[in-house]
Amino acid sequence: MAVPEIITSPFEALTAMRHLGGPVVVWIFGACVLMWTIVLERLWYFRKVLPYEAETSLAQWNQRGNKMSWASRQIRAAMISRLNAGMNSKLLVLRVLVPMSPLLGLVGTVLGMLAVFDSMAALGSADARSMATGVSEAMVCTLSGLAVSISGLYPVYYFKRKAAMETERLADRFHF
Repeated sequence: MAVPEIITSPFEALTAMRHLGGPVVVWIFGACVLMWTIVLERLWYFRKVLPYEAETSLAQWNQRGNKMSWASRQIRAAMISRLNAGMNSKLLVLRVLVPMSPLLGLVGTVLGMLAVFDSMAALGSADARSMATGVSEAMVCTLSGLAVSISGLYPVYYFKRKAAMETERLADRFHF
């Protein structure tokens, strides 16, 4: 496969899906791209950014002289909370995109079925050929929405669990 073909193949696939599933497939594809962009960003954050931020905060904590005072405990809690907020950022968007994708698929399904009913009303009968296009559009939208949603279920669970585990691990490392 040549380089130009590799570059243009995603656009050709999107055009084919747009033709098969209607305009809603483009929205589902957009949700998929956004979801997987966030997943990749979160992977990068947990592997590269979080260790640096944690070590920086831990070094600041270890430089403190008095770690037993009320103020020191509040500073410790704020440091851990700030790191936890960084770990959980963008997870809300992921948690919205996963259930939103099948709902977009449902919108495409309804639009496809409306196209079936419109063609039946225009022709005055149930022509199998005109019905097949609308039903096909409906099923492609449903399948696309479900595929995007299913592919995002594990990353949401993984990052939620990873954030909880890392927060506990950080709390253990910030000794009094």
